[in-house]
Amino acid sequence: MAEYDVIIYTDGACTGNPGPGGWGTVLHHVASGKEKELSGGAPQTTNNQMELTAVIEGLKTLNRPCTVKVVSDSSYVVKGMNEWITGWIQKNWINSQRKPVKNKELWQELHHLAKIHQVTFEWIKGHAGHPQNERCDQLAVAAYQPYIT
Repeated sequence: MAEYDVIIYTDGACTGNPGPGGWGTVLHHVASGKEKELSGGAPQTTNNQMELTAVIEGLKTLNRPCTVKVVSDSSYVVKGMNEWITGWIQKNWINSQRKPVKNKELWQELHHLAKIHQVTFEWIKGHAGHPQNERCDQLAVAAYQPYIT
């Protein structure tokens, strides 16, 4: 039996930060080998918001609890879920600099979705030739193109 039911590869991109942004996700169903691509964009956003949205949208497509590995080139997302979120929740969404956590609503949605599934988060180096990460980047960049004026 496979270690994971689904591997979700994600990336977010922004031109200007803030500015037009996009996200891309590739869901890989381990047993069948099938992949599904998702993407979307926003006219005014940040890179970190798009990174979080990519993971959220990937998890939202799962129609039953799964064992999931999220693979992201965003240390913000990976460290946030692996290291920081427990402390943020304990401190009522205040970070180590004693300031409100940025993107709180997205973090809360991601935390909720991650509790439905068994999720692990893995960081990979971006723009390093990883096929699914490169594809997610292409999807994210294509998704913000309509918002560029």
